[in-house]
Amino acid sequence: MKVCVTGASGKAGLAVVPHLVAHGYEVVSVDIRKPPGGLRADLTDYGQAVEVLAGCDAVVHLANIPAPGLATPATTFNQNMAMNFNVFQAAAGLGLARVVWASSETTLGLPFDVPPRYAPVDEDHYPVPTTTYALSKVASETVAAHIAEWSGIPFVALRFSNIMAPEDYRHFPAYWDDPLSRKWNLWGYIDERDVALSCRLALEADVAGTESFIIAAADTVMKRPSADLMAEVYPGVPIRGEVSGNTTLLSIDRAKQVLGFVPQHSWRDHLKP
Repeated sequence: MKVCVTGASGKAGLAVVPHLVAHGYEVVSVDIRKPPGGLRADLTDYGQAVEVLAGCDAVVHLANIPAPGLATPATTFNQNMAMNFNVFQAAAGLGLARVVWASSETTLGLPFDVPPRYAPVDEDHYPVPTTTYALSKVASETVAAHIAEWSGIPFVALRFSNIMAPEDYRHFPAYWDDPLSRKWNLWGYIDERDVALSCRLALEADVAGTESFIIAAADTVMKRPSADLMAEVYPGVPIRGEVSGNTTLLSIDRAKQVLGFVPQHSWRDHLKP
C-alpha cells in the first residue's frame, strides 16, 4: 500500500513514517517544511492537497497547527479546517481506500478546568471543545463523517493524548509532587512510537464509515495511583468501573477492541518511579 503521510516533519510524523516503512508500506512524506526525501506542500491550498495524494492508496493526515496557543485562535481554526477539509475532499475525489487522521484529546473537554462528567473519560464524553483548536477538531470530525458517508471511504480519527518522545520523560519527575500540574488532561500522555503503531493499526483495521478512538498510554505520568489522584483533585467525579494502580484515565478500551491497539511503551521503561 502506498500511503501519504502529511505533517511528516512533525513530532508524530517523524515516528509514523519510519514505522510504516519498516512494516512494508511505501510512504510519500509531505509537510510545509520539506521532509527528507519528501514533498513540500501547503495543504491549505486544495490543489496542492490533490497533487500530493494522487497515486496514493491511503493517507495518514497529521498536518495541523498541533496545539492551542501556537497561533491566534482564528488562525488555528481557519488553517486546521482548511487543511482537514482539503485532505478529506481530495481523498474522496481521488478514491483513496482510507483516511486516518489526527484528532485530539482536547475534543473531550480539556483542559479539565470544568471537571469531567465521569472518569475514565471515554469516547462518549465527546464533544466538549473549550478552545478554537479543539473546535477545529470537533468540526473536522463532523466534516469527516459526512464525506465518509458521501464517498463510502472509511475515516478513522485518532484522538491523541499529549505526544511524548523518550527524551521528554526526563521532565516527568517535576509533576510527581504536584497533581494539579497535569490535571488538565487527567495526567495522560502517549509515546510517539505508540502513535505510529496506532496509525498503522488504523490503516489495517476492519472498519467502515467514521470511527474515532482515544489513543493514550496505558498509564499516567504520575507515580501515585490514579484513584488517589481523582479523589484529591476531582473528588466529586464518578468513577466508572475499576481504576487500579496507575491505569490511564483516558480510556483506550475502544481502541483495543476495534483496532487491536495495546500500548507498547511507558515512561516507566526509562525512569525509575
